[in-house]
Amino acid sequence: MGSAISSSNEHADSNLNDTATSTINVDPSEVEKFNKLANEWWSSTGAFATLHEINPLRLNWIEENVKRGYQSKDLAKSNEAPHALNKTAETGLSGKKVLDVGCGGGILSESMARRGADVTGIDLGTENLKAAALHAEQSGLENTLRYQHIPVEDLAKTHAGQFDVVTCMEMLEHVPNPSSIVQACFELLAPGGVCVLSTINRNPKSYLFAIVGAEYVLRLLDRGTHDYAKFITPAELDKMAINAGFTRQDIIGLHYNPLTKRYWLAQNVDVNYMIAVQKPVA
Repeated sequence: MGSAISSSNEHADSNLNDTATSTINVDPSEVEKFNKLANEWWSSTGAFATLHEINPLRLNWIEENVKRGYQSKDLAKSNEAPHALNKTAETGLSGKKVLDVGCGGGILSESMARRGADVTGIDLGTENLKAAALHAEQSGLENTLRYQHIPVEDLAKTHAGQFDVVTCMEMLEHVPNPSSIVQACFELLAPGGVCVLSTINRNPKSYLFAIVGAEYVLRLLDRGTHDYAKFITPAELDKMAINAGFTRQDIIGLHYNPLTKRYWLAQNVDVNYMIAVQKPVA
């Protein structure tokens, strides 16, 4: 687990927006690592099989926290106008404008679009985006799902406050400056919007499970997928979020039993974990 959630085709290229920038918060070797695996994104038995298996868990948790976040937003509004409650909490992802940062081949992006969200996926891996766009076309999702090749910090300069939900999954441990990503996510959200982030804790147990176990013993991931020094503790990620302006909402750990091949969510956040935070209404 904890893989970076960071077939060439002319039509797929037409869905991409290549944007140049002078300072990009990216490790080129990380981008190239996943570009080389682009043709495996949509294989349920390929390099990203783990992501396909955990996606229902993380998708449901994301939607639960979107509902919770928008319920709190509705309550905040009700204090000012008791009879003018916003009903968007009940619909979850449906009808929400969503940004998926570090979308890779689009596994999570597509699943959110299928739940009725209007989704934009961004990534710096061009081959990943081609695979994502091609699959979206084949799935008939062109009207509610699009992809862009652009750093999230650049998008924040032009689209501040324009998204209801932002997700950034399995990416923060692959960039030089994760706090810059978190800050950009905050800027992109409208007031009351919900952000869900996932990454890997940094401790001896996470080294044993996420690197030795996943990459060398179980071979769930290719060797070299992760750099232990880039893992992020929950306390560090919480500080990044609070410094950006977010309020805390929830945190959960993602677990795997290699004998039963079962994935589940639990309070223990020693290895893989997700956090949900919210941009204050005012």
